[in-house]
Amino acid sequence: MASLQDIAASAYINLVSVLAFLLGFAFLRLQPINDRVYFAKWYKEGIRASPKKSGALLKKFVNLDLKTYLMFWTWMTEALRMPELELIDYAGLDSVVYIRIYLLGKCRLKIFVPIAILAFAVLVPVNWTGETLDNIADLTYSDIDKFSISNVPSGSLRLLAHIIMAYIFTFWTCYVLYKEYQIIANKRLQFIASAKRRPDQFTVLVRNIPPDPDESVSEHVEHFFCVNHPDHYLTHQVCIYIPWMMI
Repeated sequence: MASLQDIAASAYINLVSVLAFLLGFAFLRLQPINDRVYFAKWYKEGIRASPKKSGALLKKFVNLDLKTYLMFWTWMTEALRMPELELIDYAGLDSVVYIRIYLLGKCRLKIFVPIAILAFAVLVPVNWTGETLDNIADLTYSDIDKFSISNVPSGSLRLLAHIIMAYIFTFWTCYVLYKEYQIIANKRLQFIASAKRRPDQFTVLVRNIPPDPDESVSEHVEHFFCVNHPDHYLTHQVCIYIPWMMI
């Protein structure tokens, strides 16, 4: 049976694991050798240059600035205070989605706070007054076990409370996730609509191109679309298909 020591040990293990992963992420993020992994968007836009191009050999792979290790957490507060539209331009849409779901905890609070209040109001009294554990001889248990379903008699109508609460919890969780991902989907559509046109967003497959003795296939395709669709044509790529011969 569970005890306060078991719950404290579980909480301690989880807390240590979270801190270990956070410190590991912070350490790897500050190393110059991983710079392109954590700041890929900045490299693409030319905002950031590789720190490995200058400095001593050791500094090209290991960050020796102790101040950055002491202030590794400052980016978290800055990201939380930054408006979502500004954060999208700064770090991309995925960062905003990640913060909404995991860092800000907005979705989790909406799910678990009402569920916790309802569980304490309904399930805790139902389980506590079950008295099943008290009627079992030679059974070692703690007061915490009285809050669990194990204290409800088998076949009791009290189990209906657990069944009804399970449906309510499931419905509420699905509803909150639906509303949250609806917001994320709208932000994604707005992001795609505001972005510059890219060839992969407007792809058309053209087959059976007639040969032209004066132009290559690529020149022929480009000439055709530039003349007939000058306002929509971006670029093209010629793929040569060689069918397998059946013998």
